[in-house]
Amino acid sequence: MSAFATPARRGTPPAATREARGGVLPWLAVPALAIFVAFGVIPLVGVLFLSFTSWDGLGDIQMSGLTSWWAVLGDPGLLHALWVTLLVMAASWAVQTPISILIGVFLAGHQRYRALLAVLYFIPLLLSSAAVAIAYKALLDPNFGLGAGLHIGLLTQDWLGEPFLAFSVVIFVVSWQFIPFHSLIYQGGVRQIPRSMYEAAELDGAGRVRKFFSITLPQLKYTIITSSTLMVVGSLTFFDLIFVLTAGGPGDATRVLALDMYKRGFQANLMGPASAIAVILVLVGLALALLLRRLGGGDAGASQMEGA
Repeated sequence: MSAFATPARRGTPPAATREARGGVLPWLAVPALAIFVAFGVIPLVGVLFLSFTSWDGLGDIQMSGLTSWWAVLGDPGLLHALWVTLLVMAASWAVQTPISILIGVFLAGHQRYRALLAVLYFIPLLLSSAAVAIAYKALLDPNFGLGAGLHIGLLTQDWLGEPFLAFSVVIFVVSWQFIPFHSLIYQGGVRQIPRSMYEAAELDGAGRVRKFFSITLPQLKYTIITSSTLMVVGSLTFFDLIFVLTAGGPGDATRVLALDMYKRGFQANLMGPASAIAVILVLVGLALALLLRRLGGGDAGASQMEGA
């Protein structure tokens, strides 16, 4: 640069800012917006439209007004399915969250063997939910499963034939498969916490337990909100695992909304009521996501240092 170059005036925006103001950067969001509209907004509008029709999935689509909505809202099975869905959501969150935090904190260390353990912990997430359900269904078979083969009386119970046991098995299998994903989120959150905070606590004589509750957990506030949002909203879509493992049984003990939607739409050929349930799932998920954001307070994208 020449020594006689004219100095930049104070307040002159940098090139990136000028491009953003000129409309260059917003164009970069067009592909993502197009994909979201094509695979998110348009299908949702289509499902909303189908909820006001009577269609068997094959014949002509005929408008039926609010008939499908009244049929769904007046069915006691809907409230039961919603209650089971909320129970699965709450129980899976209560099991996954503390275990994921502990595993994430453990894997955030820098010992060499922890990298190998991180790979082993992540394996369940790579497996198909249907394959996992088939494997556990075979292992828990009271006649030919693991308990019968090893002659362990505790494992020879009718795990999928009793309502409480079947519900517990669903929570266990769901947690077993998805804890690795949330552990990875917490691992990244822990590694963002400045090391200086732990060093200062060590100078004050704080031990591992004290540092965990006084530094790690407060600094993971927004990470917990993010993980909980993914966990809660994701639990609304549990279908394949429950369908293969229990098919909603015994009775309707594990019949969640997603499974109820499938049974109405593809087994009873009632696409109108099934679409109405799909819209209800979207509304419930949106309400829960907004509630978690409100409970978090402030900006969920704030710095991890805000809790210091």
